[in-house]
Amino acid sequence: MISQITRSAVSIPSNIAEGASRSSEKDFGRFLEISLGSAFELETQLRIVRKRKYINNDKTDNLLLELESLQKRISGFRKLLQK
Repeated sequence: MISQITRSAVSIPSNIAEGASRSSEKDFGRFLEISLGSAFELETQLRIVRKRKYINNDKTDNLLLELESLQKRISGFRKLLQK
């Protein structure tokens, strides 16, 4: 689980950075979409860890709140690029 969580967490900013280097907003939007997918994957993994009681609920609650905020910001930015 730790490896999967780490890969998902690293993938989020990595895809945003890679997308920012692209020459078109359409390409950037595609990388934001991939980044958002990684964020939802991370959310799922955190919920599994919480359900299995591998980590304190207070910690997962805080992480999930921060992640939800990040998901909204990525989604909003992606929508802005589509206009």
